[in-house]
Amino acid sequence: MGALTPSSTRGLESHAIGMDAATAVAATLKALADPLRLRMLSAIATSPTAEVTVGELATLTKVSQPTVSHHLRVLRESGLLAADRRGTSVWYRIEPSCRGALNTLLDRFAPAAVGAVEPPHLTRLTNVEPALDHVAASLVERFPAAPRSECVRVVRESYTALARRGGEPTHLVPLTEHFARQRIMDVERARTLEADRPRPQVLFVCVANAGRSQLASALMRHHAGDRVVVRSAGSAPASDVHANVRRLLEEMGDAAAADEVDDVTRFYPKPLTDDAVRAADVVVTMGCGDVCPVLPGTRYEDWPVGDPALASPAGVAAIRDELDERVRALLAELLPEAA
Repeated sequence: MGALTPSSTRGLESHAIGMDAATAVAATLKALADPLRLRMLSAIATSPTAEVTVGELATLTKVSQPTVSHHLRVLRESGLLAADRRGTSVWYRIEPSCRGALNTLLDRFAPAAVGAVEPPHLTRLTNVEPALDHVAASLVERFPAAPRSECVRVVRESYTALARRGGEPTHLVPLTEHFARQRIMDVERARTLEADRPRPQVLFVCVANAGRSQLASALMRHHAGDRVVVRSAGSAPASDVHANVRRLLEEMGDAAAADEVDDVTRFYPKPLTDDAVRAADVVVTMGCGDVCPVLPGTRYEDWPVGDPALASPAGVAAIRDELDERVRALLAELLPEAA
């Protein structure tokens, strides 16, 4: 390969970030390049009150409190944390301007770095058109009020969206049928007046739809049975449910639901759709930021819960218990007679 010409050098310069920006980013990455600092940031980011004291953070490690304070000072000097003193305690919180970036780090980059989420890639089956036509025809028969053109569109959109997640393509067509059926049901429900809806519908949303939202929806189904319609979705769905969460589903007795593609409670990551939001009476978000459409008349809640994909076994159990408590409280509001 020959030497770079002046014009090609200028081309590279136009594509690379500037040296000042690179220096600033590198300094921030250096501040993040410590396991304890990452654990502290994740604890603060998912705290129900959005702030934590240095004493509480000291419980994450066996090092001395002055060492913990040193790490917190590094994070403050890097601009990632803000703090204020109240009485004898100092409270730390995520700097508002950094919250979106840290959410991306913890919810997308960190799981990918530990191998919990595979990078998305497009997986297509050969000669899939006849199978998709058959799926669309079955939906037309099942939902006579839905125009055929609408069923065909939803089926193809669903197949493409699920294929983009990557992963094992074996059950892609059956999953497409399940997802498309769910979407059409959501469309029909969204068109129904709230007073005429026989059951409340809850939508749980996180980033990958592979951990928190799957577990919350499973817990809601476990406690509510068929008295509540439950949905889950992800703003950037992964290819499969996290192994940590699958183990919890098995403990809950939902192993069959996790493996049989025809089961209505099938657990698999799926993308967030506007129709799912319109059909929901309550939308619960967990770490997915502002991607969820805000519609009038819909109740929204944000649950700051840790990611089980990154947690220790004790942390996974704690996340499950916290979600269980929150789900029970929400269910008591939706079905007061059950409480």
